[in-house]
Amino acid sequence: MQGMVEGGVRERDASGSPLSTAFGGPPPRAGEDLRGSLTANGSLADFIWFRTGGPAEWLVRPADIEDLAGLLKGLNPSTPVLPVGVGSNLIVRDGGVPGVVVRLPKAMAKVSVQDGCVRAGAGAMGITVASAARDAGIAGLEFLRGIPGTVGGAVRMNAGAYGRDVSDILVEATVVTRDGSVEVWPAEKLGFTYRHSDLPAGAVVVEAVFSGTPGDPAVIGAEMDRIAAEREASQPLRSRTGGSTFKNPEGHKAWALIDAAGCRGLTRGDAQVSEKHCNFLLNLGSASSAEIEALGEEVRDRVKAHSGVTLEWEIQRVGEHASPARLREGAGGGPALSTSDAAGDGGRPPLGPLPHAGGEA
Repeated sequence: MQGMVEGGVRERDASGSPLSTAFGGPPPRAGEDLRGSLTANGSLADFIWFRTGGPAEWLVRPADIEDLAGLLKGLNPSTPVLPVGVGSNLIVRDGGVPGVVVRLPKAMAKVSVQDGCVRAGAGAMGITVASAARDAGIAGLEFLRGIPGTVGGAVRMNAGAYGRDVSDILVEATVVTRDGSVEVWPAEKLGFTYRHSDLPAGAVVVEAVFSGTPGDPAVIGAEMDRIAAEREASQPLRSRTGGSTFKNPEGHKAWALIDAAGCRGLTRGDAQVSEKHCNFLLNLGSASSAEIEALGEEVRDRVKAHSGVTLEWEIQRVGEHASPARLREGAGGGPALSTSDAAGDGGRPPLGPLPHAGGEA
């Protein structure tokens, strides 16, 4: 069952009681003043690239930065907050995501050029930012054409491609912290390392400023076209996937290690290691998130046994595992029966910082 809060009006169920969720929680009181929308049991599989996984306990689409700040300030501090963009680098587990999932609206995806820099709302796609830079004759942002996510997620994970990372071009980011404060962080404060930033869990990037160097729009455009063609030729772009599955270990390419371990085309249920690029996992049609994650763990085990290298997940895995019974019912039926172990999966490290780009609502 789903309910919406629009303009501060809270729906109730047929008995007249406030709406609750499969996780059993009442609507967060902070939603009473929300100008955007609040949906109980909000579907994530509708837009996550894998098209799998359980619902968000509460899916929030704030109207603007002030609306988001008010929501976070009013939430119980114990309520988890997970910002999500277009879900291009995400496995949402079948039991769903407890707490509040934030997805930014189109109004927070605007891009402009000011003083030789590109200012982008966190909901803007990488290709939109790269195109704006091209049109303004700003070089150095072409690689964003090859990142299929939003600005917020790219900042959160220091996304990169074709030899460049977000840390190379970021000037500053505007962040709404978990307590509702709106802060401008210079790039140095984010503590960037490979596919990592020091942004705390629950903080939401809402805007970023990028810099480049003067360039010829025609040359910039040609480089963007080259990147697009290379991606098309080498990656399964038209499949249900989650992008690069594992980080490249020092001195290695993840895909080469996976290939050498005999994993190209490996399947588990309807989940498959891509034959086109074996650092991509695919949902061939009806895979569960559990099958996709288990296939990834099998790949890690085989690579470790073959080469001695431990692959580290690049795709973020969020939410709760579902029981086998619930998987048979479908992710939306009934409460989740088990959760992720705080010590991590199978003795591996716990989940790292969560992605939180905003996408189009």
